[in-house]
Amino acid sequence: MSVVTDSPVHSSGSDDFAAYLNEALDENSSSSSSDEEAEGKNEFEDVSRNKRRKFESTEETEGSTSEGIVKHELVFAESSVKVDVCTHPGSFGDMCICCGQKLDEESGVTFGYIHKGLRLHDEEISRLRNTDMKKFLYSKKLYLVLDLDHTLLNTTILSHLSPEESHLRNETDSLEDVSQGSLFKLEHMNMMTKLRPFVRTFLKEASEMFEMYIYTMGDRPYALEMAKLLDPQGKYFNAKVISRDDGTQKHQKGLDIVFGQESAVLILDDTEHAWMNHKSNLILMERYHFFASSCRQFGFNCKSLAETKSDENEIDGALAKILEVLKQIHSTFFDKLEGDLVDRDVRQVLSSLRGEILSECVIIFSRINHDALPTLQRVAQKMGATCLTELDPTVTHVVATDAGTEKSRWAVREKKFLVHPRWIEAANYFWQKQPEENFGLKKTTNNS
Repeated sequence: MSVVTDSPVHSSGSDDFAAYLNEALDENSSSSSSDEEAEGKNEFEDVSRNKRRKFESTEETEGSTSEGIVKHELVFAESSVKVDVCTHPGSFGDMCICCGQKLDEESGVTFGYIHKGLRLHDEEISRLRNTDMKKFLYSKKLYLVLDLDHTLLNTTILSHLSPEESHLRNETDSLEDVSQGSLFKLEHMNMMTKLRPFVRTFLKEASEMFEMYIYTMGDRPYALEMAKLLDPQGKYFNAKVISRDDGTQKHQKGLDIVFGQESAVLILDDTEHAWMNHKSNLILMERYHFFASSCRQFGFNCKSLAETKSDENEIDGALAKILEVLKQIHSTFFDKLEGDLVDRDVRQVLSSLRGEILSECVIIFSRINHDALPTLQRVAQKMGATCLTELDPTVTHVVATDAGTEKSRWAVREKKFLVHPRWIEAANYFWQKQPEENFGLKKTTNNS
């Protein structure tokens, strides 16, 4: 089975448009000889005109992204009675998606994950986003962009399995019914993939609140194969699978190719640096390291979950915790904010809820690596903590890696909390202040 497809399974956001394009392609490919190419192009134009005449007699209905593209053709068809000029809102190949005219220059943004060769101009993208925004807000849905590796699953090359992981080769689940399994061997790709515990429940419940996308820095064949494992029936993602091949910036992910207003989009990813322009939309995910190769990739000198024959807790694991956060954000956005829905901003909700996590904490840091300190301070402050540089009676927590420093000893003497930096990291990942006793420091003999 080939993992490379020119046109992925269609989503609710691309059914009608993809069908229209496929019909045009079928008509255009009915003659394969080189001397009939011109006739094929004329047939494409005929299909476009026929489509517009058909749309003129069709009642306009609210639709999803691709239905919005089709609706635009209807609007153009109606207006073309008065003005015989097409604004060329986008192109398929080198032809306008509205009038079928051949365009000399490429412009706009490519949406190849919806259909190969599709490009849309900024004005059309904006119009479609507004259309989708109204539709999904009316249905009480926001947008959720999901990373794959280390977020929803973990993948390794088969040859990278450690000796202590060799038992996995005989424990994989059937690819014939992936909905019943979580560990899969993809021999045609020389890979093994482990789905994160709770992921199927997570996707099912999240889909009731969000229009979901996959966005991975993996290549397109990999992205589509992972989508099949996560969504075998095509209920959640369908054509909304974005890979590094679809991005507009190298080594970066962007919302410019997502049909959702930024004010209504949440991102779940384990890598902050991948979203430099959209940090306010991001929920940072604790990484899932099932395989030893994943641990080594990030410099962890420890046994993997697979090597210890263990796994994340299904009920109290990362995805279960984040699902509760998503429910809280969704509820706040739709049920607690005032004013028009279209004027609300999910980024403000995200910032407000994050700012409550450590709002009652006054923190001072002791002997923290200079490279790590700014990040820890920034994260703590985003969660509402007050960070001081000098000892003060108002301090509630001393964050250190050494229990023997002056500030650490002061914390013990004054009965303040003395915790490891992981206490801040855990609060950030789980969106909840963590029990200090789980992150306490052992007393040392250092005196500094």
